[in-house]
Amino acid sequence: MTRIQKTVFILVAIIALVLGLTVNKVFNSSSQGDPAALLDAGIVLLPQSRSLPALSLTNQDGQAVAVDQLKGKWSLLFFGYTFCPDICPTTLAQLRELNTLLPEAARNNLQVILVSVDPNRDTPAQLKTYLGYYDAGFQGLTGEQASIQKLANGVSIPFIPADTSKENYTVDHSGNLVIVGPDGRQRGFIRAPLNNQKLKAQLPALLAPDA
Repeated sequence: MTRIQKTVFILVAIIALVLGLTVNKVFNSSSQGDPAALLDAGIVLLPQSRSLPALSLTNQDGQAVAVDQLKGKWSLLFFGYTFCPDICPTTLAQLRELNTLLPEAARNNLQVILVSVDPNRDTPAQLKTYLGYYDAGFQGLTGEQASIQKLANGVSIPFIPADTSKENYTVDHSGNLVIVGPDGRQRGFIRAPLNNQKLKAQLPALLAPDA
């Protein structure tokens, strides 16, 4: 082995060691459960949390909400709309069921928030009535289209704004959920379709007050 080959070998070994230690730290420093089990339940945690865009939306009670200040509880953000024919009713019904499956401590440390991708029709009053069919504790956010688009892009949940000139238009959007920690930062995603039996086994550790 030449001197150059030895040098390259040593550098590769050092890089592999550093990467191995980094991955090991990410997985072993987490008190939020087994990474493989989390992934199997559709829970994808980010290697590093990230901040939400600094913007304001309006909740179902007509109050302004700074989305980068969603703190104190874990939040699940679902981007959908009240006139959705399929994904939204199914997802909200599953989230209602999931609430009943979680232990009380986890349930009390979680809030579900529907972010409307159809602000043209989803007024605060419309959101409040619609969400009341599923769970009185579910919250809704609506606002300017540009602000909603900025938030969706910021958390990597894309949607295609609808052509509102068409009658009974629909909006193409994702069924994934955004996980926001009690520090107000995005921690990851829950992939669609939801598997409540697996989620009820994995979410309690994630939603622990000191997680």
